Amino acid sequence: MQELEKRYYFKMLNYRDELEKAMLLLATKEDTIFLGQSLEYGGIAMAQTFEKISSNKKFEMPVAENLQLGVCTGLAIAGFVPISVYPRWNFLLLAADQLVNHLDKISLMTEGQYKPKVIIRVAVGAEKPVNPQEQHLGDFSEGFKKILRTIEVVKLTSAEQIVPAYLRAYNRTDGISTILVEEHQF
Repeated sequence: MQELEKRYYFKMLNYRDELEKAMLLLATKEDTIFLGQSLEYGGIAMAQTFEKISSNKKFEMPVAENLQLGVCTGLAIAGFVPISVYPRWNFLLLAADQLVNHLDKISLMTEGQYKPKVIIRVAVGAEKPVNPQEQHLGDFSEGFKKILRTIEVVKLTSAEQIVPAYLRAYNRTDGISTILVEEHQF
């Protein structure tokens, strides 16, 4: 393995390890619930970061991204802190209605009576080891930063950011939801 490849490989392991650590920390919180596709049974790269989390904290969702985020909004109103997992931005696009018209606007429409807090985990697709093609490589972070009014979009560009960013999203008391964008796949 060439020196550059070794450094890249180490960085990716570190990034992945920090994601796993963040998920494990969130799993220790009584009010957290993880929702998404392939969290329990694998099939996506992100699934590796959920392997050590108890099955009773993970809820497999059907391929219905809009429904998933709607369920998360309802759970947040009921006092839970859902972590809604989308393996790619391109899948989160399918939940844009719930994201933009509901989760983002509910605190504004209710004059602060309801302030659901959802943590959204999403990734930008990687071109290697297998290029998933254009429909899975999108990064819509900047566009959604312009659209959303009460949801923060945070790009996780280094391993060192991961745990503090997830803990900040969880510990927020302002009722603001957070989209945490992974730039790396592992």
